[in-house]
Formats: sequence, structure tokens, C-alpha cells
Amino acid sequence: MLSMALKGRVIRNNVLKELMPLLWYGSTDGAVAHIRGIAKSSIKDTEKLDKLIAYFIRNKSYIPCYAVRKKLGLCNSSAIGEKMNDLVVSERQKHNGMSWSKSGSVGLATITALKRNKESDKWFREHELEFKLAA
Repeated sequence: MLSMALKGRVIRNNVLKELMPLLWYGSTDGAVAHIRGIAKSSIKDTEKLDKLIAYFIRNKSYIPCYAVRKKLGLCNSSAIGEKMNDLVVSERQKHNGMSWSKSGSVGLATITALKRNKESDKWFREHELEFKLAA
């Protein structure tokens, strides 16, 4: 989004050089302040920057401190989540050229996840699920 909002790659790269460490340490407030401080002469599309700021504000509680996660030996990638999405949702819903309502998609994903996690018997029998941390 920054590449579309700023005037050229040099400006974008300079902004990213300062923005990335803030996000590495989970400082969304710092990132928002930094974006708001970009010189008007460097901005091509203020609407794109406003959307990025809104994203950081809206998702503040979900953006971790990646430095701490690394120090603790935790995963900093979404690869596992992306693969599970591919197995649970994409395989059935996207690759067959189908169109789904939001509730239908969520319902099918839920049932598929129950089946993949071998929790469907417990759910249908006891209406309960076991939640376990994978790593």
C-alpha cells in the first residue's frame, strides 16, 4: 500500500527503513505517528495512507512484538495458518469455481476444520471441543 501512496521507490524505501523496526517491536502507535509525519510533498495518495493508518489502529491488539516472539522461539510467520486455510477453505471453496455466502463459507470451513482435527465425533456427541495449543 505504501508503494501506491508515496511518490517513488526511494521515498517508499526510506519510509520503510524507519517503519519496519517500529512494527518489529509492535509499536503500532509509533508506526501511525511516523506515517502521519510523512512530508506532504512525498505523498501521492493520502487515501491509501489513511487506509493503512486505519488498518494499524483497527488491528493494534493483533499486531505482536515480533522481537519478543523471536526471543521466545515462537513462529513469526503465518505459513501454518495459510496452509490450514488452503486445506480447509480454498481447496473446497475456491478451486471449484463456486460462489459462497459468508455464512455458508464459515459453516463449511467450520465443519471441515472439525473433520481435519478429528473433533467431529466429540462435537456431534457432546457439543464440546477440545482446544489445544499446537506448538
